[in-house]
Amino acid sequence: MDKISLLKSRKDSLRQESSEVREKIATLIDADSFVELQSYSYSQSEFYGESAQGEGVVTGFATIDSNPCYVVAINDKVLGGGLGLGNCNKIVNCMLKAAEAGAPIIYLLSSTGILAGDGVDSLEGVAKLLSTAEQLKGNIPQFAICYGKVLGSATLLVALSDYTYYVDGACVAFNSPFVISAKAGTTLNEEKVGGAANGSGLCTFRVKDVAEARQGVINVLNVLPYYNGEYQDSNDDLNRNAENLNDKVCAKCLISAVFDNGNFIELGNTFAKEVVTGIGRVGGYSVASIIFNDENGVELTQENVEKVKNFLYYATDNGLPIVTFVNTLGVKQDGKTNASTVLLSIGNLITALNYAADVPQINVITGKAIGLGYTLFASKAYGANYSFAFANSEVGAVSSAVGAEMEYAVNKGDKEELKEKFAQIELDPFKAAKGGYLDEVIEPQYVRQYLIAALQMLI
Repeated sequence: MDKISLLKSRKDSLRQESSEVREKIATLIDADSFVELQSYSYSQSEFYGESAQGEGVVTGFATIDSNPCYVVAINDKVLGGGLGLGNCNKIVNCMLKAAEAGAPIIYLLSSTGILAGDGVDSLEGVAKLLSTAEQLKGNIPQFAICYGKVLGSATLLVALSDYTYYVDGACVAFNSPFVISAKAGTTLNEEKVGGAANGSGLCTFRVKDVAEARQGVINVLNVLPYYNGEYQDSNDDLNRNAENLNDKVCAKCLISAVFDNGNFIELGNTFAKEVVTGIGRVGGYSVASIIFNDENGVELTQENVEKVKNFLYYATDNGLPIVTFVNTLGVKQDGKTNASTVLLSIGNLITALNYAADVPQINVITGKAIGLGYTLFASKAYGANYSFAFANSEVGAVSSAVGAEMEYAVNKGDKEELKEKFAQIELDPFKAAKGGYLDEVIEPQYVRQYLIAALQMLI
C-alpha cells in the first residue's frame, strides 16, 4: 500500500472510532473550520496496546462565530474517555497552543476519570493537566461542556474552567453515583448526585444540547473585551429611563433598566441565588456586575461571600469594569453561619477587593448598605472610582431596628416610631454624601445614564 493510501486508511480508522464526538465538534464550531492536532497520538501502555487510537481525545483549532478557538473533545466511546498519560499530554499540548495564541479553549467532556491500566503514569498525566489548566486561568477563557458522565479526576478540569455548561442528562461527580448511593444505603439518581442543580456550584449554565452551548459560548465571547472590544454599539437608547425603579428595586428590574436591551449573562445561578453575578454591556461598554437581591438586604454567609470573591477575580482577570448594586447587611446571625468559616472567607474577599482595584469600579447603593455590608461593598477604600446611592436607600452603621432599640434603651418611646425616625434621619444617604463618601444621591430611574456617563470617563 502506498503512503497516500495508507494515510487515508489511518484517517478513516480514526474517524470511525470517534464519529460521534466529531459530530459534537462540528455542531460546536463554524462549518469546515476544524484543523486537528496530534491525530495519531496513542498510549504506549502494554495494558491497552494500540487499540486506543487517538487516546479517545480529539484536539485541534477552529473558529466559533469567527473567533479563533481551540477544542479538546474527549471521546467516551474509547476506554470510557479515561484519562491516561498519553491523552493528558495531548490535551496539555492543545492548552499550551491556545495560550500561545491567546485564544479560548473549549472542552467537550464525558470521562470516567483516570485509566487504571496506566497506573501512576495516569496520575502524573492528570497532575500535569490540572496544573496547566490552573495556569491558564486569568490568561485565556476556558469553557467546559459536559455532555455525559464526568467522573473522578476529570471533574477537576470542570472546576478549573471559567464557564461550565451541563447538557441535559449530564452528571458531574468525583465519586461514582453508584458508589455514593451504596454508601448512603439508598438509590440516588444521577441528577441528584451530579446534576446541574445539585448545589455543588460547578454549573454555570444548563443547556439542552451542544448547539445551545455553542450559542452560550458566543454570547460570552461577545461581551469579553479582549475578543470583541471594550465598546460595541448596541443601538439601545443611552438616555433610557426606568420609572419603575422609583417604586421597586430587584435584580430583574435592574437588569432590564441598566443593561443594553436587557441582555445579561448570569454566571453561577445555581447557588447563593441572593447574589446575582454576571456580565453584559451598558451603553455599549462591557461590564461585570454584582447585584445583591433581597428586599430586606442580603445577609453575608460563607457561600455568598465566596461567590462574590471568585467573581471579583474573574472580572479583574478579564479586564471587566465592575458595577456593584449594593443592598447588603452584615454577617447572617444564625448558628450555621457562626460555625462556618465565613470570617476567613471575608478576609479572602478583602484581598479580592484590593485585587479588583486594577479595573474601573462603580458602586450603586440601591437598598441598604448597613454595617459590614457598607464597609465591604459601598466604601471607596478598595478602589471604587464612583459611588452613587438611590435617594430612597439606607446607609449607616446599624439597621433602623437596632437603632430604635438603642434609642429606646435611653429615652423610651414607641419602638416603631423610633425605627422610622432613625431610618429617616440616621440612615438618610444624604448624611453619607455630606461626609464626602458618595459622589451623588440619585433618583433610581436615571441610574443607567449615571452609569454610562461614568463608564465613558473611565474607559
